[in-house]
Amino acid sequence: MQSDWILDVLRDLKAFAKLNGLSALAEQLDDAESVAMAEISVLQARTGRQTHGTDPHIGSDPRSAGADALA
Repeated sequence: MQSDWILDVLRDLKAFAKLNGLSALAEQLDDAESVAMAEISVLQARTGRQTHGTDPHIGSDPRSAGADALA
């Protein structure tokens, strides 16, 4: 999957946060990973193919994160 890199980055950041006692940050990164997976899934379903991260509007409003998945 073309979007796996962002999940890898979030997981690496989360591991660093946990190892360095940044528990609140680790929890936020866990939430961010969940949002990223949901958005990637929605984009793949919508386009019928893997995403490449070229849409400048994706993720521009954090309040709508995952909203399409709930509709």
